[in-house]
Formats: sequence, structure tokens, C-alpha cells
Amino acid sequence: MVVRTYRYIIQLLVLVIAGVVIAITQLPDDNLHIIACNVGQGDAILVTYKNIQILTDGGPDSSVLDCLGKYIPFWDRDIELVILSHPDADHLTGLVDVIKRYNVDSILKNPTEVSTEIQRLLENAVGGRGVRVIEPDINMSFRLDLIYLDIVSEYDFTNADTNYNSIVYKLKFKAFSGLFMGDIPPEVSDKLAEQMETVNYIKVPHHGSRNGMTKNLLKVLVPKVAVISVSAKNPWGFPSNEILQMLKDYNNVEVLRTDLMGDVEVISDGERIWWKN
Repeated sequence: MVVRTYRYIIQLLVLVIAGVVIAITQLPDDNLHIIACNVGQGDAILVTYKNIQILTDGGPDSSVLDCLGKYIPFWDRDIELVILSHPDADHLTGLVDVIKRYNVDSILKNPTEVSTEIQRLLENAVGGRGVRVIEPDINMSFRLDLIYLDIVSEYDFTNADTNYNSIVYKLKFKAFSGLFMGDIPPEVSDKLAEQMETVNYIKVPHHGSRNGMTKNLLKVLVPKVAVISVSAKNPWGFPSNEILQMLKDYNNVEVLRTDLMGDVEVISDGERIWWKN
């Protein structure tokens, strides 16, 4: 009986110590973390800083939850801002489970109308959880501690092309900056080239499709890191060789891909930038 009691106590202590170790490893630091979640053929980008989380898109299924569980401390069930760049299924679907599992303060999404079952499920989840809905506008800005988000793309909601109206925003953290572009087509890319400045980081639009980023925009941005969220077995041949060559030709950008690396985590202290997977 005594041996059994000691064994129980030891097992309990091991569990407690393991829990403490896990908690310590998940303690937030003072750096900005940008994680391109490996969700297959889709987009899900998690930005974290201390206890702040911003999620852009949710991928094509519930696999985004695995990514959130990995990079958000288990005791933190709050996501300050969700951004739906545009209502295509490979960006929207996973957000339904995110809204149900986490306490989301606000969702930024454009009012492009699509009549799909998954869109209705998202609307029901947002309404049922009382999530504040924000519609984007050019020059709209958000501040979450040291993170600044500026909406930089104009919208034409009479245009039925959901990619055209992708929410595009610039993120600033101290001296670091990044541009997140959804699935914008070339005509929007060229418009952005007329107004943008250099950034450190870009999320390559439309999974590296040739019908996304243009040379005009890349020459203006001159990023250090370009992240492509794409599936290894996608039927469209993304990323295109044209885009990969473009990234190589202009400033020899470091290209990081989820199909080759899994989750891609880029980190900045506001001055330096590095990455891991």
C-alpha cells in the first residue's frame, strides 16, 4: 500500500513538472512572430507578440487548429483580431472552427457576397459568438500594443472577383515591416506599386501563382524574406517558376515555402529578422 502511494505521488510530481516545463516553453518573449501555418493548399498566417494574436485566414480545413495550439499558449484562448482576406474556401473554411474554439474579439472582412454553405457557417459562428465585424477601408489603421496594421488597398465591391478585393495590409513593428496580400491579381499588384515603400517581409499573393505579384511591386518592396503558403501536391503547379525566378532576380530574396518546410516561422525583434521551421 505504501509503495503504491509513493508511486502515485511520483507520477503526480512528474506530471506537475512536465506541465511546468510546457508552460515555461510557451511563455511569450519580446519578439514578433509570424507563422505561416502549414495548412496545405490555403493560407493561414498567425502573428503573435507577447499575449496578442492576429490570425489572417484559416486555410481549407480544421488543420489550422493544430498550428494555433502549437504557437499559442494553452492557457490563452483569446485572439484579438481575425482577418479574412477574401471569402474563398481555402482561406475561409478553417475560421469556422477557430471562431468556435477561441474567444475572438473582432473579425475584419470585406463584404464581398458569396453564396456558399461555408460562408453561411462562418456568419452563424460569428453571430453566435458575438464577434465584432469590421469592414475594411483604405487608410484604416489598427494598433495592438507595438503592432500597427494599415489597410493599403482600395476595394471595388461591385467587382465579383473575390481575389481582386483581397484585404491587403502593412504590418509595422518598431523598424520591421511586412506586407500581407491575400490572393491579389496583377492589376492590384501594380496599383500597390504606385504607393508602397520597402518592407522586410512579404506574404507572396495567391500561393505563388503567376497571376499575383508583379515585377513592378517587387522592385518597390525589395523584401528580405518572401513566404509562400502552398501545398506540395496542388494541381496548379504553384508556386510558378516565373514568380520564383522573379524573386531570385530582384534582390535575391530568401524564399520560404510551407510545402518544403512545414510551418514557416519568421521572427523579428524590431530590428533583426530570422526564421525557423
